[in-house]
Amino acid sequence: MMKVGVGLGLAGLALVMIRNGTYGLTLFVVLPVAAGALGGWIWKPKSAKNAALIGMAVNAIASLAFLGLGFEGVICIGMALPLALPLGALGAWSVYASANKRSLRRGTATMMLLPLTLGALGFDATAKPDTFEVRSSIEIAAPPDRVWKNVVSFSELPPPSEWIFKAGVAYPIRARIEGAGPGAVRYCEFSTGPFVEPIKVWDAPHLLRFSVTQNPAPMIEWSPYAKIMPRHLHGYLVSEQGQFLLTPLPSGHTLLEGTTWYQHGLWPELYWTAWSQAIIHRIHMRVLRHIKDLSEAER
Repeated sequence: MMKVGVGLGLAGLALVMIRNGTYGLTLFVVLPVAAGALGGWIWKPKSAKNAALIGMAVNAIASLAFLGLGFEGVICIGMALPLALPLGALGAWSVYASANKRSLRRGTATMMLLPLTLGALGFDATAKPDTFEVRSSIEIAAPPDRVWKNVVSFSELPPPSEWIFKAGVAYPIRARIEGAGPGAVRYCEFSTGPFVEPIKVWDAPHLLRFSVTQNPAPMIEWSPYAKIMPRHLHGYLVSEQGQFLLTPLPSGHTLLEGTTWYQHGLWPELYWTAWSQAIIHRIHMRVLRHIKDLSEAER
């Protein structure tokens, strides 16, 4: 009965975290370790290898349950599994290791997770997201004044070829602007909606800097259900401001550099930053390559 109670407690805590949108150390680190430890406690592996496999299997099954119940989509689960599977293996291995020491009894490793869980909950309740920067660049065989007009607004991009955008991650489609100079508003339209970008610096043809007052959803989740709306689709991957910097080169070409400053509000921060940096860089390059094609075609 104790094992059943622990299992129900872990499942309940995970559901509360997802429902409340607490995507932190508790959900992504402590619970995968605890689930793996519970699996090791129940099935009593005979070797370290079996323990690792049990821990990974428990977390894989739990992830599929969240998908099947409509709490999460395929993309989020796919991103979380590279973190959850080894942590599950660690949890089950810790139970296996403790069971082979006379001074410890089976289940001790699972019980030791309680103070870790409390500490993670405290961190998740108080942690403030950092601001990160992504910078991407491309050389364009055109002078800055020709590139500038394609930076300010650009025509519709071709359909994406990158797998990550085909999988549902939001991608840019076109950009338009209302007005000119500081105070003008640029709309960068994505597959999930527009980014609203009031212009802060208009230094033609060198620097266009803007704040971001509206962010669309970062992805469309795949699910067995028609439409799901996990909490992480709103208010977690947030662009704060961006800029385009145009630098003339001696060859008569232009170095076009795009920069985004953003927050993601997910922990462990290092793991989710790697994902968000890679995604934003691909978004940058989709736009920069389109501006390059437009500018060079005007010769």
